[in-house]
Amino acid sequence: MATRPAQAEPDLTGDTRVPAPSYKYIQFDVVDSIARLTLNHAPHNVLTVPMMKEMAESIESLNGRADVKAILLQSSQQAFSAGISLEDSRPDRVFQTLDAFTRVFQAMVDISKPVVVVVNGPAIGAGSELVGFADVVLATPKAKFAQPEVKLGIMAGYGGTQRLPRLVGKGRALLLILSGEMINAQEAYRIGLVNEIVPAAGLITRAEAILTKIASNAPIAVKFALEAANKGLETSQGEGLLLEASYFGLCAATEDKTEGTKAFLEKRAPRFHGR
Repeated sequence: MATRPAQAEPDLTGDTRVPAPSYKYIQFDVVDSIARLTLNHAPHNVLTVPMMKEMAESIESLNGRADVKAILLQSSQQAFSAGISLEDSRPDRVFQTLDAFTRVFQAMVDISKPVVVVVNGPAIGAGSELVGFADVVLATPKAKFAQPEVKLGIMAGYGGTQRLPRLVGKGRALLLILSGEMINAQEAYRIGLVNEIVPAAGLITRAEAILTKIASNAPIAVKFALEAANKGLETSQGEGLLLEASYFGLCAATEDKTEGTKAFLEKRAPRFHGR
């Protein structure tokens, strides 16, 4: 099993690339404050237990890393992901598989850094559920999404019945989950599963522009805004408003807030330090 990457050390050469471990089923590195996690399991990025363990380890390794401001999740294959392997869906392995997937999805929810996912082809079953745990989703016109589990005698079991209704509404989610039908990128955009549809040639450029914009903002403010939105979905609106107010108060007491206000008045770009 691959070892966890070490915490970033000060780099006096100007090179912002941080060495990362070598994985078998994913590619993972950090460049210019952006962590890039690439699904790389040919030919269709079938999600296996070993692959999910690598994904969980790479995401968890980013906790506490001040040099990482956001995460890009992408695919090196024509398909984003064809879902779980038939081997890992066997009855005698189902709980092991559930544990591995739950660890990844929980890591995506718990990480205090925005996750932007780019979908360049079909995202099926657990692959579509993986997309649903991202914070921003960009897709090419060739992207497709489906929860076809009911056609195989099972059901969406990796967050689909819980995450998808929160993203697109109960009625739209159940139509996808119960029918098993596939939708194209335009329909995914219409129902709110996808934020933007981008031509394939400009997909990574657009994702990097969003990630760079996020990375330029006050780190503490981004962290608390993300946590307020995610945790607020799990509670009542009243409790969510109290949570938001408490995070707002914490942001107001930071050095970054003082710097942001001063930069605004002086009509210059702010220099945030995460304090």
